[in-house]
Amino acid sequence: MSIDRKALILQAATKSFVQFGYKATTMDQVSKIANVGKGTIYTFFKTKEELFEEILDKASQELTSVMNRLASEDHTFTQKLLNLLDSILEFRSDHELFVKLAQEVRDIGTVQALEGVKRMEEYALDFLRQQIERAIQREEVKPCDPSVVAFMILRLYLALTTEWNKGHEPLDKNRIKEHMILFISKGILV
Repeated sequence: MSIDRKALILQAATKSFVQFGYKATTMDQVSKIANVGKGTIYTFFKTKEELFEEILDKASQELTSVMNRLASEDHTFTQKLLNLLDSILEFRSDHELFVKLAQEVRDIGTVQALEGVKRMEEYALDFLRQQIERAIQREEVKPCDPSVVAFMILRLYLALTTEWNKGHEPLDKNRIKEHMILFISKGILV
């Protein structure tokens, strides 16, 4: 049975990025974790940036797969939306890499880490935009600018799940969903 060296290198690189962050990860560290020579790494990846890109590609494919599965479920638009938002948050917290990248962006502002975080956010925003466009066509959502609405919904959700916790008692999932429903489907005006 042959060893899939590329997969081994990707696992090791992910582990290194999680442990040390993007900036502090070196090809030497990756080769030690993968237990392969540096030359083996360069057979598959010319640079650390190329290696990082491949990891982000795989993660974005995984996120897209999860979101597609949820979007195909037979629920109301609001329920689908809440499920999609939950899946994005769970994806971010389940993947230590994105937790570490967000921390690195906050602490030292590494450009590549910021680009990685933005890239995953762009996938999520694009997917939400597409779902909103479909909901408009099915007359489940009023005519609006789907890009702006997707941005507002994602930002509101992330604010309630992460930013709120910095100065207040964290909200549980049900309270977050209540507030999202209030703004999205009911509105706050009397």
